[in-house]
Amino acid sequence: MNCQDDQYRGLDPKVVSRRWFFEQCGVGLGAVALNQLLGNNAMAATVGASPSGPLAPKQPHFAPKAKNVIYLFMAGAPSHLELFDNKPELAKFDGKLPPAELLKGYRAAFINPNSTLLGPKFKFARYGQSGAELSELLPHLATVVDDIAIVKSMNTDAFNHAPAQILMNTGSQQFGRPSMGAWVTYGLGSESQDLPAFVVSSSGKKGPSGGNSCWGSGFLPTVYQGVQFRGSGDPVLYLSNPSGVDKELQRDSLDSIRSLNQMRLEATGDPEIATRINSFEMAFRMQSSAPELMDLTKEPKNILEMYGAEPGKPSFANSCLLARRLVERGVRFVQLYHEAWDQHSALVKDITQNCLDTDKACAALIQDLKQRGLLKDTLVIWGGEFGRTPMVQGGNDGRDHHPNAFTMWMAGGGIKPGITLGETDPLGFNVVKDSVHVHDLHATLLHLLGFDHKKLTYRFQGRDFRLTDVHGELVPGLMA
Repeated sequence: MNCQDDQYRGLDPKVVSRRWFFEQCGVGLGAVALNQLLGNNAMAATVGASPSGPLAPKQPHFAPKAKNVIYLFMAGAPSHLELFDNKPELAKFDGKLPPAELLKGYRAAFINPNSTLLGPKFKFARYGQSGAELSELLPHLATVVDDIAIVKSMNTDAFNHAPAQILMNTGSQQFGRPSMGAWVTYGLGSESQDLPAFVVSSSGKKGPSGGNSCWGSGFLPTVYQGVQFRGSGDPVLYLSNPSGVDKELQRDSLDSIRSLNQMRLEATGDPEIATRINSFEMAFRMQSSAPELMDLTKEPKNILEMYGAEPGKPSFANSCLLARRLVERGVRFVQLYHEAWDQHSALVKDITQNCLDTDKACAALIQDLKQRGLLKDTLVIWGGEFGRTPMVQGGNDGRDHHPNAFTMWMAGGGIKPGITLGETDPLGFNVVKDSVHVHDLHATLLHLLGFDHKKLTYRFQGRDFRLTDVHGELVPGLMA
């Protein structure tokens, strides 16, 4: 306190009256009050007086290689041993127990670790100038294999779906952290005025086990969370006006509500009020932009055929085509979930269907982005939350969850094309070369977007948080 009267210095606090406190310490209290008022105004300025403020385009730490992200999340965890990581030795030891030393200290989700080994179920061949090995289940991806980077040495800390999906998306197994899409939109804003910065869609049998936390904003302002689009009808619920409400009436109502919200924003600086303003205005603009966006009938016939897309019929193929249309319109982060890959049994039948549902569209997305000049600025990521065990589950036709080793692929946005990074042991159990942990992947992806992952932070509960927490190393071999 900036007390003005020296006669009270050194007095016993018990004899200092309340009246004296306010009379003599007024300068100090005034300073506190002024600071609070200025702080509120400053905060209001940073979140923006206009509804586009929180999502206005921002500059990253350095020149980025990528400006947009399309994340093809194969929820449920595809088997790397059936798709990417050919293991002739595993076929040789089919039906035999794994070496005892391999399983020392190993934790499995559901099976007894002493289950017998299960050989790969499909044939592999080499494709492209890069000579990358792919399963016969991926004939379309084989046509673009020289445009992608395959990482066979991924590993994670979680071996159940929900925590592993949340870790892959937020850098933590715990609920409440911001997703990667939220961090990216927080750091970069958006180049679209008429569509959300972060769009999510889901296909397959069900949504991801991690739920909305996979695309949530955590402790970041909710303006940065993902907006889920539906596969048919209005992309967002309640986007259309109810009967009896025309555009003029809606605009008048929104203007009145916005004035009240703006007054409160200027008084408190609460970023959630800015989010509310932004959401109302975005919904109004989307009433015009969303129908045009969702109308796939405007795409040429050859493009629809390339993806295998059928307008009006929800599918992963439609979602991939929609993802291209979204990044064309400046949407920063698009995430497509296809939850169908959890093959504890019926492995051959179900993974075959998974690939029929997704392989053609994934390859078409790479081709389409490339031919439109978008691939160089768009980072495409494909993968699940972990891999599958070399040991059998479900009789002789299934595999359990496996965090020690799995495969992902990436393309565009500064990724080095036509490479295969990393290696697992002869049974596909452990990584033996160029290990890439989830935190390392996050650090590298943020680097390609122009961020030092240690400096993209947000202060919450007294400390600075980041996507990579206290972990993460760049993977130079992945970057062009």
